[in-house]
Amino acid sequence: MKNYKRGDPIALLGMSGVGKTRISAMMRRDAGWFHYSVDYRIGTRYMDEAIEDNFKRHAMKAPLLRELLLTDSIYISSNITFDNLAPLSTYLGKPGDPAKGGIPFDEYIRRQREHREAEIRAMRDTPLFVEKAREIYGYEHFICDTSGSVCEVADPGDKNDPVLSVLSDTCLIVYIEGDKTHAEALKARFDRAPKPMYYNEDFLRGVWADYLAETGLTEDKVDPDAFIRWGFARLIDWRAPRYKAIADKWGVTIPARTIEKAQTPDDFLALAGQAAAKS
Repeated sequence: MKNYKRGDPIALLGMSGVGKTRISAMMRRDAGWFHYSVDYRIGTRYMDEAIEDNFKRHAMKAPLLRELLLTDSIYISSNITFDNLAPLSTYLGKPGDPAKGGIPFDEYIRRQREHREAEIRAMRDTPLFVEKAREIYGYEHFICDTSGSVCEVADPGDKNDPVLSVLSDTCLIVYIEGDKTHAEALKARFDRAPKPMYYNEDFLRGVWADYLAETGLTEDKVDPDAFIRWGFARLIDWRAPRYKAIADKWGVTIPARTIEKAQTPDDFLALAGQAAAKS
């Protein structure tokens, strides 16, 4: 955003765990800003039907639930919240051995493509929600809490990129840059509780091929959790330069260590203003 002024819309970018949602929640709670969660929008607007259909497929395998569904005696819906995105990640799934909860790699790729299209659309909805927040709900200020995978669906080298051009016209793009300590903490957290997520397809196909070659396993014998742990460790290094390129060409950078010190909305807005003034 050119000529940023304090109180203008802000979009936060960065890997999971660097503080995007903490800052967004603080601005909503303590300063009355509208909090637009891209992940929530993906799961409740653009992938809700696919998520619920997947639940129904599993329910139809149980005779009692099948009968109830066919007679419209029950309904199944997703309950995604800002703090619980499990229905979305569960739908994305993990490739590998079906006995361990895995799905075929081709189906995994299909769902990944669904997520890519949903994320692009949700990101491009940002100006719509800036306007809706103001006109319908009376919010004067707006913060966009982007998905950790936004760097996978945007090309910072393209001056007409359909995601970044819309986002930068609407918001000050703030990249919260983690350091090596953040990266190691994120890897450790993911290792304890691996969860499905979105990957760039070229990257994903590459790490899948490498994993099969390294382990000597066939696709249907891969431990799903073992694979996504293995791939996630490489994802950190893959994403870092892409985020940096977005910040260099389209926004500003604030170190995660600095963001951690921001305990009030005024603290954060001062940091954003300082970063914008230097850009």
